[in-house]
Amino acid sequence: MTQLFRALWVYRGFILGSVKREFQLKYSNSILGAAWNVLNPLAMIAVYTVIFAEVMRAKLPGVDSSYAYSIYLCAGLLIWGLFAEIVTRAQTVFIENANLLKKLSFPRMCLPVIVVLSAGVNFCIVFFLFTLFLIVSGNFPGVPYLAVIPLTAILVAFSVGLGVSLGVLNVFFRDIGQFFGIFITFWFWLTPIVYPASTVPDSVRSFLAWNPMAGLIESYQKVFVAGQWPEWQRLWPAGVVGVMLCLLGLGLFRRHAGEIVDEL
Repeated sequence: MTQLFRALWVYRGFILGSVKREFQLKYSNSILGAAWNVLNPLAMIAVYTVIFAEVMRAKLPGVDSSYAYSIYLCAGLLIWGLFAEIVTRAQTVFIENANLLKKLSFPRMCLPVIVVLSAGVNFCIVFFLFTLFLIVSGNFPGVPYLAVIPLTAILVAFSVGLGVSLGVLNVFFRDIGQFFGIFITFWFWLTPIVYPASTVPDSVRSFLAWNPMAGLIESYQKVFVAGQWPEWQRLWPAGVVGVMLCLLGLGLFRRHAGEIVDEL
C-alpha cells in the first residue's frame, strides 16, 4: 500500500497534467469554453426551483418551505452524479486507455485517480454553485454543512472501490460493463432521490436499508433540507462496504495487473 501511494506521488505531474488536459479538451471547440461548467448546473438549479417550488408547489412531508423539495432533489442528484460519474468511468478506464497502457510505462492506478480528480473538479464547481443558491435563498444549513466532508469521503471511497473492482473485471468479462449500465438505472430509482423514503411502504423502506447509497444520500439531504447533522449510525453500511470494495479492487488489480495489458 505504501509503495502504491509513493508511486502515485512520483507520478503526480502525470496525473495532474492528465486532469488538466481532459478539462481543456472537453471545451476545446466551444465558444463559451469552461463557462458551460457553470451554466449547466445553474440551469439545473433554476429549472428545479422554478418548476417544483413555484409551478408545482411541491413540498416535503413535515417541512414548511417552498424550496425544500428543490433543495432535496438537487442535493440527491448532485451526489448521485458524483457517484455515477466515478463508477461509470472507472469501470471502463482500462479499456478506454488501452493504447496508453501499451505504449507508456506508469503505475496503472494513476488512471482511476485521474477519473476521481476529474469528477471531483466537476463536482466542486457544481457544489459551489449549489451552496451559493442555499445562501442566496436563505436556506444555508449552518454548522451541519461541515458534515459534507466526511460524507463525501465515504462516498468517494465507496465509488472508487466499486469502480476499480468493476474496471478490472470488465477487462476480462465485457458483459459486466453492459450489465452495470442497466443495473445503475434501477439502482437510481431504488434510492430515495426523487422521492422521500417516508413516502414508500414499510416493506419497501426496509429493503432500502440494504442500499448503501440510500443512507448516504439521505444524510446529505438531511443536512441541506433540515440543517441537521446526519445519523452517523446509518452510514456504517456504506463505510464498511466502501472499505471492503477498496480492498477487493486493490486485490484484483494487484493479482491481474500483469494480465490487463495482454488482455487489452
